Amino acid sequence: MWEPALQAKLREQGSLLRNDREKDMDFTFTEDQLLFQESVRDFLVNEIAPEKIRELWESDSGRSTALWSQLAELGLTGITVPEAFGGLGMQALDFVLLAQECGYVALPAPLVHTAMVSVPLLVSSGSEPLQENWLPKIAAGDAIVMVGLEQNVFVEDAHIADLLILEKAGALYAVDPSQATLRANESIDLSRKLFAVEFDAANAEKIAEGDQAAGLIAAALNGGALGVAAESLGLAQRMVDISVQYTSERKQFGVAIGTFQAVKHHMANIAYKLEYAKAPAARAAYAIDHQQSKVDMAVSHVKLAACEVANLAAKNCIQVHGAMGYTWEVDLHIYMKRAWAYANTWGDAAFHKQRVADFVLADSAKLGAGNTF
Repeated sequence: MWEPALQAKLREQGSLLRNDREKDMDFTFTEDQLLFQESVRDFLVNEIAPEKIRELWESDSGRSTALWSQLAELGLTGITVPEAFGGLGMQALDFVLLAQECGYVALPAPLVHTAMVSVPLLVSSGSEPLQENWLPKIAAGDAIVMVGLEQNVFVEDAHIADLLILEKAGALYAVDPSQATLRANESIDLSRKLFAVEFDAANAEKIAEGDQAAGLIAAALNGGALGVAAESLGLAQRMVDISVQYTSERKQFGVAIGTFQAVKHHMANIAYKLEYAKAPAARAAYAIDHQQSKVDMAVSHVKLAACEVANLAAKNCIQVHGAMGYTWEVDLHIYMKRAWAYANTWGDAAFHKQRVADFVLADSAKLGAGNTF
């Protein structure tokens, strides 16, 4: 848990940090951002042990109100909420490191969705009543707002939401969950709670339609895709860490199997792809924060790279575990199944490859090192 002084310092330097990046295009994370990440990592690793995740699988909601309250006390639920509404007023580039830590523990709570999708959509909606009513509650941890787009089919955590923002026929609606019909849908990842949601648009508040709705939907899709991409990086790292520990302890012929060259190669093939995927995550966050024209390409780039390395981690880590890797008792499957699920949410590989292709193959495309920065 970090000191309140650090939160205050991060608030104070927020606008200066954004101005410096806009001027210098410097993607180096500051010492405070890295300290923030380390503090969040320490908290999450201590609080979200695999045993805790398994325990929540047995509960009715699959969620912990106590955990959500802790996240709120630390300021995490309001990290992207504007300061005028009680939040920290930060942006995607400030949160992307924390999203990786959420992935590292397979966080069973909609924190990344809140910071990267729900809050930005409310802020951009232009609806003052919605903002004044919901943003302070989100920052305080008193309300959960979930967004459902037609791209995803199912809505995550709709059963615990206090407000649903749903897409229907190209428009966005604010829906009271009590006025919607929820039908649970099983996921390969037991920690993901998915629901098909039906509602009567005539009885819901229309937030936006036409071009305004299209812009909000596109931004929500990019925020969601970046969020799960960043989490996938954390998932990949966790699977590597679990496997390194296992191969250091498991012995054959009197030596640890981690000393075998084939095992080392399996881990090395994940490690270098993982490092190469981290920079695109920061680049996509910067593009979102500054509403750059290449934002769709940047987000799709990291979604593809992050999900590819997470799936490779799942494959190779099962390999080095041997038969143990397939068992329920080994914690590896907790992170492996989350990685598999994320590969097909907020746009699958085909969707994001097409967006990259549209950018790269456009007649007006400006490619090459001279146009990168």
